[in-house]
Amino acid sequence: MSWREAVLPVRMQRVAVLAPADSLREVLVRVAGAGVVQFEPGGEAEQRLHRAGGGEVAPKLAAQRPDLDLLERTGRADLLAGEAELEGHSAIAVRRGSVAGLAGWCARPDLPGLAEDLAAIGGAVVPLPAPRGVDPPTSLRAGGAVRRSFSGVVRTYGTVAYPDVDPTLPAGVAYVLMFGMMFGDLGHGLLLVLAGVLLAFGRPSRLAKWRHVWPFVTGAGATGAVFGLLYGEFFGPTGVVPVLWLAPLAEPIRLLTSAVAVGAVLLAAAYAVAIVNRWREGGPQLAVYASSGIAGAALLLGIGCVAGGLYLSSGVLAAVGGGVAVVGVLLAGAGYYATTSGGAAGALQSGVQAFDAVVRVGSNLVSFARLAAFGLTHAALGWLVWQGTTALFGAGPLGVLAAIGLFAAGNALAFALEALVAGIQALRLEFYELFSRVFAVEGRPFQPWHVPVVEFPEEEP
Repeated sequence: MSWREAVLPVRMQRVAVLAPADSLREVLVRVAGAGVVQFEPGGEAEQRLHRAGGGEVAPKLAAQRPDLDLLERTGRADLLAGEAELEGHSAIAVRRGSVAGLAGWCARPDLPGLAEDLAAIGGAVVPLPAPRGVDPPTSLRAGGAVRRSFSGVVRTYGTVAYPDVDPTLPAGVAYVLMFGMMFGDLGHGLLLVLAGVLLAFGRPSRLAKWRHVWPFVTGAGATGAVFGLLYGEFFGPTGVVPVLWLAPLAEPIRLLTSAVAVGAVLLAAAYAVAIVNRWREGGPQLAVYASSGIAGAALLLGIGCVAGGLYLSSGVLAAVGGGVAVVGVLLAGAGYYATTSGGAAGALQSGVQAFDAVVRVGSNLVSFARLAAFGLTHAALGWLVWQGTTALFGAGPLGVLAAIGLFAAGNALAFALEALVAGIQALRLEFYELFSRVFAVEGRPFQPWHVPVVEFPEEEP
């Protein structure tokens, strides 16, 4: 697989599933068993299913045509539900003489196997041109455990448009980075890593259904541990590890500045992906003039250069940045104007939208200061617990016991509270600051028709 294929959704093919009319059921059973075709939009089985009281069952299909009376008498609502679905697809099949066919979508890698399977029973799958103006449904690549673990972040926001880049891996990396910066404590991070390892082994058993997220939990804990080393935090400022970069409570301004710088890098990465997406969605014109395209990227770059020039006392850098920002505003304004009815009203509307784009870029940058703010909160909670622990420790035997209890309970509270807060805030930054640029349109998920096929006797035993 080339790198180009790896960063895009699975390529789809419009297909027609064809079969002799008298063999349509057999062909559809094979298609249902393969579970690789999405058809596009009740018979007798539906009525019998309703009488059998099988409204919410997992459907199954009998390999051979079953006796519906037998299914009803034996209470096989699952097989009735499968027959009802099959009847629904069969009813919309187009028939020409002795041939029946249904149109749908299939992932290209699955086409050869499906074609071979259907040919064995007289059916066929024929590639069709995609309808004009209709994008295929989106199916993201399954990949390994890490990709599957990170995919929940993207699916929670929406479905990636078919032409767009698959943002799963970079989105996951951005999330754990932001989480770690807010959750910076070596001891707490290692506890989260341990939780991820336990999930990987299916422990505790009641959380086994979450086993697939173990790389996500482990990655978040690992970045929290790394930032804990940088901050010199191990269950608070205990002095067990030295400060390798900065102590949050001692240098809050430096931490705030660094958080905004991290945000600028993440926004730049989001714009890079967004430019590719706009180009694939609407060509070079959309990529240049969209506020989430080159126009927005130029505005961000210009603002960054102005800020850098002011910080470094470089008038040249600030002037260049101002010029780049103006170019970005003009490009965005032109893009907005193209969507209006023109005239003075259109110019006014596009001007307001361009001003809003400037404000949004600035506010999005400042929003990343929360990476430092919640990192400071975590450090403050750890400091408070540690101060109470050391104060109690010198108060005799009872004081030692009280200190141990306070240290354990305080760290448990700080761990739970900050894990929840950092998790929510990282998701908020991911959605509102990053995904709002990457996603301009939403796709529709690929939902292939799949019903398990089982053997069922034609007569009662």
